[in-house]
Amino acid sequence: MSTATHKSTHDSQVALRHFASAARADLIEALGRHGVRYGLVLVLLWIGGMKFTAYEAEGISGFVSNSPLMFWAYHLFSKGQLSAILGAVELLTALLIALRPFSARLSAVGSALAVGMFLTTLTFLFSTPGVIETSLGFPALSVVPGQFLIKDVVLLGAALWTAGEALQAVRSEVA
Repeated sequence: MSTATHKSTHDSQVALRHFASAARADLIEALGRHGVRYGLVLVLLWIGGMKFTAYEAEGISGFVSNSPLMFWAYHLFSKGQLSAILGAVELLTALLIALRPFSARLSAVGSALAVGMFLTTLTFLFSTPGVIETSLGFPALSVVPGQFLIKDVVLLGAALWTAGEALQAVRSEVA
């Protein structure tokens, strides 16, 4: 190994050790925690708010009507009514998760609602026509609805994490 390469490798290792100091790692982790929690809140607020538009009500109709879990809802509600109900639930869920600094218990409830919601939307991967891009075969996902839906795996993970974190805080309060 040349002296220049060795010095470059050494300098990189020193920089990484400096970057990975305990204080810096704690700060990065804290930023990540807040990013996950409030990123989830932002997604739920935005998508929930959109549910009050005719555009979104029409946009979700293919998912709902093909869902073995939700198809029945259109027998009780119009597209607009169901979309508004879902939007209200999403907004409430976001608010509850956002309340974590004030109430771990309420945040845990909101996170549990989000877990249920994302588990439900992930079933759309199996019930919505067009998820697989047939010209490429399995496991190629179409842009819409396939790639649109697969992001809910990460959102489910975020909701599970916020639920677990809030439940640990509740347990600590009780102990």
